[in-house]
Order: sequence, then structure tokens, then C-alpha cells
Amino acid sequence: MNRIAAIDWMRGIVMILMALDHASIFFNAGRVANDSIVTHAVGSSLIAEQFFTRWITHLSAPTFIFLTGTAMALSFAQRRARGMDSHAIDRDFLIRGAFIALLDVTVFSLMAGKLYLQVLYAIGIGMMLLVPLSRLSSRSLLIAALVLLIGGEAFTVMFWQPHGDVPLWLALTFAPWFSDSFTVLYPALPWFAIMLLGWVFGAWLTTAEASGRAVAGVLLAGGLIAIGGYLLVRGFNGYGNMLLYREDDSIIQWLHVSKYPPSIAYISLELGLMALLLVIMLWLKPRVGVRRYGPILVFGQTALFFYLAHFAVLGMLTLFMERADLGQAYLAAAIALVLLYPVCCGYRALKWRYPDSLLRFV
Repeated sequence: MNRIAAIDWMRGIVMILMALDHASIFFNAGRVANDSIVTHAVGSSLIAEQFFTRWITHLSAPTFIFLTGTAMALSFAQRRARGMDSHAIDRDFLIRGAFIALLDVTVFSLMAGKLYLQVLYAIGIGMMLLVPLSRLSSRSLLIAALVLLIGGEAFTVMFWQPHGDVPLWLALTFAPWFSDSFTVLYPALPWFAIMLLGWVFGAWLTTAEASGRAVAGVLLAGGLIAIGGYLLVRGFNGYGNMLLYREDDSIIQWLHVSKYPPSIAYISLELGLMALLLVIMLWLKPRVGVRRYGPILVFGQTALFFYLAHFAVLGMLTLFMERADLGQAYLAAAIALVLLYPVCCGYRALKWRYPDSLLRFV
């Protein structure tokens, strides 16, 4: 129970951060999102308040994708324990993965006016890839994830010129592509490696070894190792930064890591922070309890619905609020969260009432 509450809280926190980032797109005229060598002009200054607002939201995507893998492993184990056929579970995961990926291909691409593949594409493809690979041992999956994470940059730069054309196969798998007619922000395989790590963690949570203290210990050790890896990579300022190198010794330059595509520095920093935050939540749970209608818990338990609904709410707010400065983005995000809370409560109740309905895919 501790681990589930912590996972829901963690997911809820990153949903809130994501809402802030997207509110900044709608309402912050000074927004800066130059976390890629493609979009960053080397030597340009970074405005602190804009940079740190964007930086805190970096936690969202890797955490959500990692916890998607964790939730899949827990769900698989729980369904098998209830006697559900593994082929039926696989079919459910495949359908849900395809549905999620198609949301980017259809709904969000239509909204963007071009083919626009974002985080839902990466999540959906990852879920489908996990179905056959989940039969492998956790050790094999861990090795595969680390090979993708550590070796991904070497493979990517063999074929990728940041300001040149990107072959379609590379854009869909490893390297981002920005154009007026076709954009890939989340090539599937680096993010799939993060999902694999989440699956391995979730599979371990189902074993007898995963007591409360052991889970906290694994997360603490993993978090510190990941942060240490980030410091080494960023300190040496070479391989592992996906060409977005540190330009000086300022805090901003240490934190200015590549998200598009995700570098070793970015992934290790964000997953390290996620692990340490989960340790804190595991410690907090027996001390503060779990409030069924706590906003963070509610948002975490309705994450995909929240993701879809918050765009509609932010779009609606553009009818009443102008695009202005960073403060306007924070205000819009706060209003959106207040409006979304009762909607998410209602959706959660409906989904729990009809657990076998189509609502289980959202």
C-alpha cells in the first residue's frame, strides 16, 4: 500500500508540473524551451526565472514513463494472481498502447496542423514493445535498458546531424525532428529504455524481497548512483550530454541538459531526483496518511485523463486570459488545476465503478 500511494503521489506531482509547463506555452510570451542542441544557440544567455520554471518541469516525462512501466508490471502481476490469462493481459496492453500512440497521431496532430509525435507516441509504442519483451528476465531487461541509455548517444550521432535532415526511421526511433510539416519530440527508443527500467522496478516490487524498508533502500541507492552519474557526465562535459555541453560553471549551465533527445545527463538527473522524492513519500505516508480526495492523489490516479483534459481547460482559458508573462502562466496553471480537480474526482469514481469498461484505457 505504501508503494502505491507513493507512486500515485509522484505521478500527481509531475502532472501538476506538466500543467505549468503547458500553461507557459499558452500564456508566457517569454517562454524558453532550448533544452536541445537543435534549439539552443551556443553562447546565448538564459533568463533565470524562465529557465528554472522550464527546468522543474523536466521531471514530468521521465517520471511518468518510468512509472508507466512500473504500473504495467504491477498490473500484470495482480491480474495473473486473479487468474487472468496472460494472452488477455497482453491484448489489453497492446490495445491500450496503440490507443495512446494514436492519440498523438490523430488528435494532437490535428490540433497542431501537422504530424506531431510527443510523449503519448513514446508511451504507446513503449507499452506495445513491452508486451513481447516482458517475458524476458528482469536482468535481461535491465541490461537492454542500460545499453539503450548508455549507447544511444553513440548510435544517434552516427546518423544525426542536429541541424540537418533526419531520416524518418531515425526520427521515429532515436533523434528528434523539427519542421513545419512533421515534428517528432519524443523518438521512441530512448524513452522506452526508461519504461524498461520502470518495469524492472515494478516486477521487483511484486517479490517477497520488496519490504517497505528494502524499497526505500533501493530507491535511495539508485537515486544517489543516478545523481552521481549525472555529476560525472556533466563534469567531464563530453559523451553523455547529447552535444548540449556545459558552457561555464554556473548552476544554470550545470542544469542545462538535453531533453530532445534525452541525454544520459538528463535521464540520470531526472530519474535520480524521482527516486529520492519517492523515498521522501514512502517516509511521509505512515506519518501523514493517505487522503482519498487529496488533489495530488486524485491527479496521480487519473493521469492520462488529466493529460487530455488539461489541454481543453487551458484552451478554454485563452478565451478569458491574454498571453503575457511568466506570472500569467502560473496563474493559468493554478486556475486549470482548480477546475480539473472536481472533474478528475468524478472521472475516477466513474472509472472505479465500471472497471471493465472502455474507461480503463484512459
